[in-house]
Amino acid sequence: MRRFLLPAMLAVAMLPVAATAEAKQHRHERHAPKRVDAGLSLHVSRHNVLAGSDLIVSGRVSPSPGDAHRVRVVVEGPSGGQLRTTTSRDGTFRAHWGLHSIGIYEIRAYGVHDRRVSGSASARRRVTVYRPAAASYYGPGLYGGALACGGTLQPGTLGVAHKWLPCGTRVRLRYRGRSITVPVVDRGPYVGGRDFDLTEATKERLRFPDLGVVLSSR
Repeated sequence: MRRFLLPAMLAVAMLPVAATAEAKQHRHERHAPKRVDAGLSLHVSRHNVLAGSDLIVSGRVSPSPGDAHRVRVVVEGPSGGQLRTTTSRDGTFRAHWGLHSIGIYEIRAYGVHDRRVSGSASARRRVTVYRPAAASYYGPGLYGGALACGGTLQPGTLGVAHKWLPCGTRVRLRYRGRSITVPVVDRGPYVGGRDFDLTEATKERLRFPDLGVVLSSR
């Protein structure tokens, strides 16, 4: 008889302990923060800037986690890198990044995964960093002539001449709000102080004068 009484007594004694552990687990689950599947938006102050400018990067984690949340901003490009910041209580963040080298950049923000907010990524934003470049144009009287990079110069040829950039290099040009991306198709200009010779078709697309300053990504 005693063989059966002892296990029964132990089982009864363990009931309060099990009940206490279960109650603690329920309290923990009740008070544990619920993880939010948040979205992440990203904005840049400008998409076209001069080298050396300070870019403002801002965005929002939505819905807001209610307090500071960590965000990582990745800048891919010639003077790229990454920075870390935190949101304010309403989920917004704002940071500065200096763009010192010319070229095309892609910027993206990532929300850091934690107990309260699931990791997320924003859409990519593209920014072009330019330098001022002296330019002229050529074409009339030279059509049908050979280009240094191959082919012949025609009235509709889009491209630029440059002294040393490799043939085919894509150069983004901007003039008074108009932009175009064209390849290096020829060598020149050979007049001192000028960086590019635009083909006539490129000149017309930009509404560029015969001689002036254009913004260039190379």
